Amino acid sequence: MTDRVSAGGTYTLVVSLPEATTIAVGALGDVAFPAGGYAYTGSALGSGGFARVDRHRELAAGERETRHWHVDYLLGHHATAIEDVVRTAGRDVECAVANRLGDGPAPGFGASDCGCSSHLARRESVEAIRADVEDAHAEATEVETEP
Repeated sequence: MTDRVSAGGTYTLVVSLPEATTIAVGALGDVAFPAGGYAYTGSALGSGGFARVDRHRELAAGERETRHWHVDYLLGHHATAIEDVVRTAGRDVECAVANRLGDGPAPGFGASDCGCSSHLARRESVEAIRADVEDAHAEATEVETEP
């Protein structure tokens, strides 16, 4: 039996940023991030499955320094914290979820391997973005399973 973590799928990190800041985000350059709640949507469909989320948590906790993806630069900032993770196991609904959430402050963020405008969304609060993330995962799953 395959456990939920190794099975993989799509995940969205719900991130708090209590203070506005500017962060150098790899090839995107300096990005201004207003204070608020953020949602980064990614996929974990490889052999490690949702273990990728553990890597993000380690980076956010300061236990890891290597930055591979755009989100690593945001999570590596001292003021950010991962507040929640919403998962859709066994399905690739990454772009569907990201598109439902809309754009954030950084065009192209997390979307270098697809046609989406961004995989980072922002709302005024963590509570608002969390509710929208839960809705986006539910809607993306419903649309994918319709005949």
